Amino acid sequence: MQSEIKVGQRFKFNILSDNPSQERQAVVTRVLSNREEGLGPEVDFYLAYWVEAYELPETEAPTTLVFERGTDGNVYLDGCLVTITLLK
Repeated sequence: MQSEIKVGQRFKFNILSDNPSQERQAVVTRVLSNREEGLGPEVDFYLAYWVEAYELPETEAPTTLVFERGTDGNVYLDGCLVTITLLK
């Protein structure tokens, strides 16, 4: 599965849960394959690629967010299902 998201791309995301969170924005800093993450070939059955991003607005010490794109087509953040909307 090839990534549609590119470095510098801005996007909105929302964590799906029983307690819905507020929609947030982030910008992509890196898009990595499983190999680039240092993982073995067995991970290819579960995860397609990884996206590192920082949340907007920027803070003095931005926290890196790591999103995983599953082979099921879903996106996850810290193991939670997330919706992503790419911004122009």
